[in-house]
Amino acid sequence: MTYQGVLTKMETEFSQPIEYYLVFENDFININQLLDKTITIQFVKYQCLNCRLDKQIYRQGFCKSCFFEIPQAADWIMRPELSTAHLGKEDRDLEYEKKVQLQPHIVYLANSSNVKVGVTRKSQIPTRWIDQGAHEAIEIVEVPNRYLAGITEVALKDHVADKTNWRKMLKNDIEDENLMTWRDNLKQYIPEEVMEYFIENNTETNLDFPVHKYPDKPKSLNLIKEQLYTGKLVGVKGQYLIFEDNTVFNVRANEGLVVSITIN
Repeated sequence: MTYQGVLTKMETEFSQPIEYYLVFENDFININQLLDKTITIQFVKYQCLNCRLDKQIYRQGFCKSCFFEIPQAADWIMRPELSTAHLGKEDRDLEYEKKVQLQPHIVYLANSSNVKVGVTRKSQIPTRWIDQGAHEAIEIVEVPNRYLAGITEVALKDHVADKTNWRKMLKNDIEDENLMTWRDNLKQYIPEEVMEYFIENNTETNLDFPVHKYPDKPKSLNLIKEQLYTGKLVGVKGQYLIFEDNTVFNVRANEGLVVSITIN
């Protein structure tokens, strides 16, 4: 059976283990059902997630011209402390920026390869943790806009990591941490104007991923370079497909690629 469509990050369902879905325009694949099956992924063409043209993808699934024009790719997406909608100041599209920035945001701790701090919209919990391959996570503050979450993350980055080591995460080379203790120890560094939003006495969330075998030495598949890859799927973690030969494929990093997927 063969499916074809443009890659976007896998949809997920919080269960034990996490359920993963690749959603195409007219079809979807339950990835969990492909575990232990041999599949072939073939690059077909590009399709920018904004203009839908067959133009080389620059970043985040967008072609270069769209990336530097649309609000969905503005700097405040990656650096929430740059948000200005709460001041009524436009970056690229104030209406869009108000819709996204002026809603409840969570600053959290997640443990995927190490304990790290992150920011996401409240509506994206626990999806954000799943996408990062975190096996445990906890909320620290819930604030009314993205800017306050951003300045909190900046303040905490001096005392806790803000990046995930993807190789370590995929190898499952992890240690359980007491995230409640981490939360309480970091409280002193939260900006004064955010302190009222600190969440106390909550417990951590644990996540279980559908992986039958973790890679010893994960090697990333460059589908544009290889054009075609065939392998036995043995796991899914974060936004990565894990294959028996240690190959891993980051679906999110390949958004905007039209692929053909054949289940052999």
